[in-house]
Amino acid sequence: MAAEFSPIPRGDDGEPVFREPWEAQAFAMTLALYEQGVFTWTEWAAALSATIKEAQASGDCDDGSTYYQHWLSTIEQLVRDKGIASEQTLEERRNAWDRAAHATPHGQPISLANDPLQQSASLDHAQDNDDT
Repeated sequence: MAAEFSPIPRGDDGEPVFREPWEAQAFAMTLALYEQGVFTWTEWAAALSATIKEAQASGDCDDGSTYYQHWLSTIEQLVRDKGIASEQTLEERRNAWDRAAHATPHGQPISLANDPLQQSASLDHAQDNDDT
């Protein structure tokens, strides 16, 4: 059903094609939000279409290389619009992923556990528990 409203890049085998792991994760998040009833496919397709049109009007290269950036922007917009997450929450999560990416050794999977602030908070929490 998703392909009817929001076509995604597909390989010769018909399966979705993702250049980066985060693209597959963005796709999976969208499916999970849909399955939880956060939005309908019609609503999703309209929002994604609006995001892409806005980007194109602003000079997006329109060669497919930014498709999942638009996908992610649309997810963020919908969760803000639905009151699921505030812009501040989204910004904090983006920053945490950025810190984790910079702290992750090259070639290793990026995990929020690698965020130095997350590690610091975990250590502080553990020390607080030790003090009790």
